[in-house]
Amino acid sequence: MAKRERVMRMSVEQPLWRALTAYRVLTMFYAVGLFATAYDEFERPWVAVTYFAVLFVWTLATLPRVSGAVHCTKPFLAADLTVALAGIMLTRVADAGARIDAGGPTLPSIWTAGAVLAFAIKGGWRWAAFASTLVAVANLAERGAPTRDTVHNVILVWVASIAIGYVVEVARASERTLARALEIEAATRERERLARDIHDGVLQVLAMVQRRGSALGGEAAELGRMAGEQEVALRTLVSGGMVPVSRVSEDAALGALVRAVDEPDTEDSAGPVDLRSLLAPYATARVTFSEPGAPVPLDPAAARELAAAVGAALDNVRRHVGGDARAWILVEDEPDEVVVTVRDDGPGIPEGRLAQAEGEGRLGVALSIRGRLRDLGGTAELVSVPGQGTEVELKVPKVSRGKASTR
Repeated sequence: MAKRERVMRMSVEQPLWRALTAYRVLTMFYAVGLFATAYDEFERPWVAVTYFAVLFVWTLATLPRVSGAVHCTKPFLAADLTVALAGIMLTRVADAGARIDAGGPTLPSIWTAGAVLAFAIKGGWRWAAFASTLVAVANLAERGAPTRDTVHNVILVWVASIAIGYVVEVARASERTLARALEIEAATRERERLARDIHDGVLQVLAMVQRRGSALGGEAAELGRMAGEQEVALRTLVSGGMVPVSRVSEDAALGALVRAVDEPDTEDSAGPVDLRSLLAPYATARVTFSEPGAPVPLDPAAARELAAAVGAALDNVRRHVGGDARAWILVEDEPDEVVVTVRDDGPGIPEGRLAQAEGEGRLGVALSIRGRLRDLGGTAELVSVPGQGTEVELKVPKVSRGKASTR
């Protein structure tokens, strides 16, 4: 029998919503109990009875609303806070002035904190600060003058709600990070499984065709060479797992496979794209592509321009070094920028040759590479030592400031 994986959705917020539900019910009964024990001391008890009837019905009727973030909408939060603020302001109408001046509780008492905590769990510390500030103003207005107990309670609610809101925001960020890590882990396991299956079948057949073709010579040698190129392309696809290859054609000058990639339409994309998926098609038998194990997110326009600059660098290798030259592409994902290095094993560029080429009107490096990176707010550095090859280092900031980001 096939194994079934059970996927459970975890939410760090759900226990907080359950606790808030219980808190609202318990504090509602607590507020009613406080009123019952001091009923005879109220000047207008019928005002308090009316309010507590509304509070009782409201608390029980809105329990589904505080069962999760989906049902706890902004209109509900506004109405809930209004009930709490109305209870605070009605205290001076219902209760005796002497009791209020002596520090007697408001009508909703600690039930008010539940309304503030709902803001904190739903929207984070900023929402909590807003709600707790309104409650603080209402409490000070109800007292008439700030007292030590009033100030103490106001600060307690304010600090506690903001702290809980901040913890909720951190928990949400951690949950998103964990979900992304689990997604990457699952994709990696699937990639490894596909790699094993392909290695046991297709790659071995291609390798055998390459060896037999090279041994037979003639047209078979050409077929073997093509099989070797396809093997490299397939290995790159399996290791990357994200390359949207659509069709394959042969470049006779390089003797290598040039893959025409159907890039996703990122003009309307709201999020970044993975730079690896744009650079992986450049990998061939003579071009080695080294990438990080995790996605390299970059602004869509910046990613396309950077990939085009890498293509221009490889085109220079093909034109000036030859089809037999080897090249290496290295991608580094730094905290503030993305660094892509293109290196070849050619004879290098003689000193002064770049300036001479620009003077002759050949602006491949000046425009196709440096110009693109300058528009992105990045840099392109070219280091070439005669006899030791050429290295082009392309750096692009994570937040692009150039023209490409607004195209």
